[in-house]
Amino acid sequence: MAANTSEEYDAVIKVCRDLFIKKTKDYGTAWRILRPSSITDQIFIKAQRIRTLEEKGVSLVGEDISSEYIGIINYCIIAMIQLELEEDAPAEIPVEQIAAWYDEKAKETKELMFAKNHDYGEAWRDMRVSSLTDLILMKILRVKQIEDNQGKTLASEGVKANYQDMLNYSVFALIKLGLK
Repeated sequence: MAANTSEEYDAVIKVCRDLFIKKTKDYGTAWRILRPSSITDQIFIKAQRIRTLEEKGVSLVGEDISSEYIGIINYCIIAMIQLELEEDAPAEIPVEQIAAWYDEKAKETKELMFAKNHDYGEAWRDMRVSSLTDLILMKILRVKQIEDNQGKTLASEGVKANYQDMLNYSVFALIKLGLK
Protein backbone atom coordinates (compact mmCIF):
# COMPACT_ATOMS: atom_id res chain seq x y z
CA MET A 1 0.00 0.00 0.00
CA ALA A 2 2.86 2.43 0.76
CA ALA A 3 4.13 2.48 -2.83
CA ASN A 4 0.59 3.18 -4.04
CA THR A 5 0.25 6.04 -1.54
CA SER A 6 3.53 7.50 -2.77
CA GLU A 7 2.41 7.40 -6.39
CA GLU A 8 -1.03 8.82 -5.58
CA TYR A 9 0.53 11.56 -3.46
CA ASP A 10 2.99 12.48 -6.22
CA ALA A 11 0.20 12.60 -8.82
CA VAL A 12 -1.83 15.03 -6.70
CA ILE A 13 1.19 17.22 -5.99
CA LYS A 14 2.04 17.28 -9.71
CA VAL A 15 -1.42 18.66 -10.55
CA CYS A 16 -1.12 21.29 -7.81
CA ARG A 17 2.46 22.23 -8.73
CA ASP A 18 1.65 22.54 -12.43
CA LEU A 19 -1.18 24.97 -11.67
CA PHE A 20 0.97 26.87 -9.17
CA ILE A 21 3.81 27.33 -11.68
CA LYS A 22 1.40 28.41 -14.43
CA LYS A 23 -0.13 31.01 -12.09
CA THR A 24 3.34 32.16 -11.06
CA LYS A 25 4.17 32.70 -14.73
CA ASP A 26 0.90 34.64 -15.17
CA TYR A 27 0.97 36.70 -11.97
CA GLY A 28 4.54 36.57 -10.70
CA THR A 29 4.87 36.27 -6.96
CA ALA A 30 2.14 38.76 -6.09
CA TRP A 31 1.34 36.51 -3.10
CA ARG A 32 4.52 37.83 -1.45
CA ILE A 33 2.44 40.81 -0.29
CA LEU A 34 0.32 38.54 1.93
CA ARG A 35 0.99 38.56 5.65
CA PRO A 36 0.88 35.18 7.42
CA SER A 37 -2.57 35.89 8.83
CA SER A 38 -3.88 36.68 5.33
CA ILE A 39 -2.60 33.36 4.01
CA THR A 40 -4.29 31.59 6.92
CA ASP A 41 -7.53 33.40 6.13
CA GLN A 42 -7.31 32.37 2.45
CA ILE A 43 -6.98 28.74 3.53
CA PHE A 44 -9.91 29.22 5.92
CA ILE A 45 -12.10 30.62 3.12
CA LYS A 46 -11.33 27.62 0.89
CA ALA A 47 -11.93 25.07 3.66
CA GLN A 48 -15.15 26.79 4.72
CA ARG A 49 -16.37 26.73 1.11
CA ILE A 50 -15.62 23.00 0.91
CA ARG A 51 -17.62 22.42 4.09
CA THR A 52 -20.51 24.50 2.77
CA LEU A 53 -20.51 22.56 -0.51
CA GLU A 54 -20.37 19.27 1.38
CA GLU A 55 -23.40 20.31 3.42
CA LYS A 56 -25.44 21.95 0.65
CA GLY A 57 -24.37 19.67 -2.20
CA VAL A 58 -24.64 22.45 -4.80
CA SER A 59 -22.13 24.98 -6.14
CA LEU A 60 -23.45 28.22 -7.62
CA VAL A 61 -19.97 29.43 -8.61
CA GLY A 62 -19.01 26.44 -10.72
CA GLU A 63 -15.72 25.50 -9.07
CA ASP A 64 -15.78 22.10 -7.44
CA ILE A 65 -14.42 20.86 -4.13
CA SER A 66 -11.27 19.48 -5.75
CA SER A 67 -10.21 22.94 -6.93
CA GLU A 68 -10.54 24.24 -3.39
CA TYR A 69 -8.36 21.44 -1.98
CA ILE A 70 -5.78 22.26 -4.67
CA GLY A 71 -5.93 25.88 -3.51
CA ILE A 72 -5.37 24.83 0.11
CA ILE A 73 -2.31 22.81 -0.90
CA ASN A 74 -0.85 25.72 -2.83
CA TYR A 75 -1.56 28.26 -0.08
CA CYS A 76 0.09 25.92 2.44
CA ILE A 77 3.19 25.84 0.23
CA ILE A 78 3.07 29.64 0.00
CA ALA A 79 2.79 29.87 3.78
CA MET A 80 5.78 27.62 4.35
CA ILE A 81 7.86 29.60 1.83
CA GLN A 82 6.84 32.91 3.41
CA LEU A 83 7.73 31.63 6.90
CA GLU A 84 11.34 31.15 5.81
CA LEU A 85 11.82 34.34 3.80
CA GLU A 86 13.37 37.38 5.41
CA GLU A 87 11.19 40.50 5.61
CA ASP A 88 13.45 42.27 3.14
CA ALA A 89 13.34 39.43 0.58
CA PRO A 90 12.35 40.66 -2.88
CA ALA A 91 8.69 40.72 -3.85
CA GLU A 92 9.42 39.18 -7.24
CA ILE A 93 11.22 35.86 -7.19
CA PRO A 94 12.18 33.96 -10.34
CA VAL A 95 9.90 31.06 -11.31
CA GLU A 96 12.83 28.63 -11.16
CA GLN A 97 13.51 29.52 -7.52
CA ILE A 98 9.81 29.26 -6.64
CA ALA A 99 9.64 25.84 -8.32
CA ALA A 100 12.65 24.63 -6.32
CA TRP A 101 11.12 25.88 -3.06
CA TYR A 102 7.78 24.31 -3.97
CA ASP A 103 9.49 20.95 -4.53
CA GLU A 104 11.41 21.26 -1.26
CA LYS A 105 8.28 22.01 0.79
CA ALA A 106 6.29 19.25 -0.93
CA LYS A 107 9.11 16.74 -0.29
CA GLU A 108 9.39 17.69 3.41
CA THR A 109 5.64 17.40 3.82
CA LYS A 110 5.49 14.04 2.04
CA GLU A 111 8.22 12.72 4.35
CA LEU A 112 6.17 13.86 7.35
CA MET A 113 3.12 12.10 5.90
CA PHE A 114 5.02 8.82 5.60
CA ALA A 115 6.28 9.09 9.18
CA LYS A 116 2.73 9.67 10.42
CA ASN A 117 1.31 6.95 8.14
CA HIS A 118 3.78 4.54 9.72
CA ASP A 119 2.39 5.35 13.16
CA TYR A 120 -1.29 5.64 12.18
CA GLY A 121 -1.41 2.83 9.62
CA GLU A 122 -2.98 4.92 6.86
CA ALA A 123 -6.12 5.48 8.91
CA TRP A 124 -7.02 8.32 6.54
CA ARG A 125 -8.06 5.77 3.93
CA ASP A 126 -11.02 4.81 6.16
CA MET A 127 -12.00 8.40 6.90
CA ARG A 128 -14.71 10.41 5.20
CA VAL A 129 -13.64 13.37 3.07
CA SER A 130 -15.85 15.56 5.27
CA SER A 131 -13.76 14.56 8.30
CA LEU A 132 -10.61 15.63 6.48
CA THR A 133 -12.29 18.98 5.82
CA ASP A 134 -13.11 19.32 9.51
CA LEU A 135 -9.52 18.50 10.48
CA ILE A 136 -8.29 21.21 8.11
CA LEU A 137 -10.67 23.71 9.69
CA MET A 138 -9.46 22.70 13.17
CA LYS A 139 -5.83 23.17 12.10
CA ILE A 140 -6.69 26.60 10.68
CA LEU A 141 -8.22 27.64 14.00
CA ARG A 142 -5.06 26.46 15.75
CA VAL A 143 -2.87 28.51 13.41
CA LYS A 144 -5.09 31.56 13.90
CA GLN A 145 -4.73 31.20 17.67
CA ILE A 146 -0.94 30.88 17.41
CA GLU A 147 -0.86 33.95 15.15
CA ASP A 148 -3.04 35.86 17.62
CA ASN A 149 -0.53 34.87 20.32
CA GLN A 150 2.32 36.33 18.21
CA GLY A 151 3.68 32.84 17.55
CA LYS A 152 4.14 31.92 21.20
CA THR A 153 3.13 28.41 22.19
CA LEU A 154 3.46 26.51 25.47
CA ALA A 155 3.19 22.89 24.39
CA SER A 156 2.10 22.72 20.78
CA GLU A 157 3.77 22.39 17.43
CA GLY A 158 4.33 25.55 15.45
CA VAL A 159 2.47 26.87 12.45
CA LYS A 160 4.62 25.07 9.86
CA ALA A 161 3.57 21.65 11.19
CA ASN A 162 -0.07 22.73 11.00
CA TYR A 163 0.36 23.87 7.39
CA GLN A 164 1.97 20.53 6.60
CA ASP A 165 -0.93 18.66 8.18
CA MET A 166 -3.46 20.74 6.22
CA LEU A 167 -1.55 20.05 3.02
CA ASN A 168 -1.49 16.32 3.73
CA TYR A 169 -5.20 16.20 4.63
CA SER A 170 -5.92 17.98 1.33
CA VAL A 171 -3.83 15.46 -0.60
CA PHE A 172 -5.69 12.63 1.13
CA ALA A 173 -9.04 14.22 0.23
CA LEU A 174 -8.00 14.59 -3.41
CA ILE A 175 -6.83 10.97 -3.53
CA LYS A 176 -10.17 9.87 -2.08
CA LEU A 177 -12.01 12.10 -4.59
CA GLY A 178 -10.10 10.44 -7.43
CA LEU A 179 -7.90 13.34 -8.60
CA LYS A 180 -5.21 12.00 -10.89
